[in-house]
Amino acid sequence: MTINYRPLDRNESNIYRSIRLESLKEFPDAFSATYEETSRIEKLSMEYSIENGTPEKFVFGAFDNSKLIGISTFVKDENGDGNIYQMYIQKKYQGQNIGFGLLDNILKEAKKRFGEVTVSLEVSITNSSAVNLYKKAGFTIEASSHGNNTLVMTNRKI
Repeated sequence: MTINYRPLDRNESNIYRSIRLESLKEFPDAFSATYEETSRIEKLSMEYSIENGTPEKFVFGAFDNSKLIGISTFVKDENGDGNIYQMYIQKKYQGQNIGFGLLDNILKEAKKRFGEVTVSLEVSITNSSAVNLYKKAGFTIEASSHGNNTLVMTNRKI
């Protein structure tokens, strides 16, 4: 198995959509969007961003040879900070450090594109493997919201 990490090309919005919907179906509690809502949207906003090469938004993929097996989305906000969204690795590939590789590569790409930037993300308190992954990648817990069981984590190192 050879895993490669790279930004999705403009012509790969269709494979993004497919794996995004899969992530919502497989892990409904991990994301704020639902499979049912999202599948009814003709074209997702990130599909447009991929196709148009929107500079402040990009999706990084983990590929097993040419098969997309994981995604992570980076969005630079109006304050110049970065946000990680939609982190997902297919179940059969989890536990093999592919998530860490994907996160490491998307952070390197963000630094290359934007220079030094603070990056934040949200994760469910109950998703201990994701929380541990983010800690391993240098993120620290900044806040928690027990009402919706969410942690806000930040990485100030890139």
